[in-house]
Amino acid sequence: MSAPSHPVIDPVELTRDLIRIPSVTPADEGAMDVLERTLTGLGFTCRRMVFAGPSGVGPDARIENLYARRGTASPNLCFAGHTDVVPTGRVEAWSSDPFAAEVKDGVLYGRGAVDMKGGIAAWTAAVSRVLASGDVPGSLSFLITGDEEGPALHGTKRVVEALMAEGEVIDACVVGEPSSQQALGDMIKVGRRGSLNSWITVHGKQGHVAYPDRAANPAPVMARLLARLADHELDQGYPLLDANVPLAERDCLSVAFQPSNLEITTIDIGNPATNIIPSEAKARLNIRFNPTHTGDDLIAWLNSVAGEAQAESGLRIELEHLCSGNAFLTPAGDFVTAVQEAVEAETGRRPVASTTGGTSDARFIRAMCPVLELGLVGQTMHQVDERVPVAELEALTGVYERVIAAVMARLAS
Repeated sequence: MSAPSHPVIDPVELTRDLIRIPSVTPADEGAMDVLERTLTGLGFTCRRMVFAGPSGVGPDARIENLYARRGTASPNLCFAGHTDVVPTGRVEAWSSDPFAAEVKDGVLYGRGAVDMKGGIAAWTAAVSRVLASGDVPGSLSFLITGDEEGPALHGTKRVVEALMAEGEVIDACVVGEPSSQQALGDMIKVGRRGSLNSWITVHGKQGHVAYPDRAANPAPVMARLLARLADHELDQGYPLLDANVPLAERDCLSVAFQPSNLEITTIDIGNPATNIIPSEAKARLNIRFNPTHTGDDLIAWLNSVAGEAQAESGLRIELEHLCSGNAFLTPAGDFVTAVQEAVEAETGRRPVASTTGGTSDARFIRAMCPVLELGLVGQTMHQVDERVPVAELEALTGVYERVIAAVMARLAS
């Protein structure tokens, strides 16, 4: 694939152009237009993929997505990211307009600077430099969504489903989430735990507290059920190299994933009176789980425990569940090694391969190919005065340039 004449992209200026667009989930406001124009100028064939739900509002809102590819040959190395950002909070709390993209004392301020318009700009700039240096074996692609910070129903998930149905092949993918912890390139994410939300309702019978025999109180039933769920040890991490070694004594490097945890996030009865037994009790919980489990397995367990509680109490218990993604792990191999070596060559530090943190769109992409996350230092993401040093954007561009060359060489060999 020969490289035509094209501009070399400035990562700082492209980041500023993207920040100036207030693309708060689910609004796009033209962010995809900026990126599409830039990629078209680099020889990419861009395809806008728009998805929405039946109602077209709330979680079904219309979402702009972009899949861009340069070349038709294999291998195909993809970069994935999102142009949507979280709300700014109180604008007056910022030291400057969160969408002005001001640079002060060598630091770029703005919503999305770290999460993750800066990452998109750095990879785009790196691609422009790689193409300027000559031929690239195979293809390069971008998978960009406007629905990562929201419900994530009509973004990367839908794009991946559509591409797979069409037979599109992606051989490896780098997600530009801000994976670095303290210094650029000190960590990559090679896996993520799954996430399951469950809503529980215990139906009782309202009555006077002085006549409990005429009522059925759902509160103690809910309390006992939640205690039973919270007291259950889901696992001790994954994988376990020696099940006889207590968790507290394990070397953290011997456990790829931390133990799964169940957290009760709310308990609601909504009873303002002191002399009324309530008619129902509600609760919500979230389970972050490692590959020891699947969402379906955990749902079956929750339903079973609730069924036992229903049989014991005689009160009807209803559950609803939403699994936003199962756990995944990209094992050590050529792809991970190539990225680690490229980062070390540019920064002098070899990144730790980690599975910590919440969820990301990598959970959808892993259905197509090996995937990992590599990006800026995430200390200020989602905060007031989100910011990134200009020098760090330049350094990430250099890292990405090496990653592209190293991974493409491994994939093509």
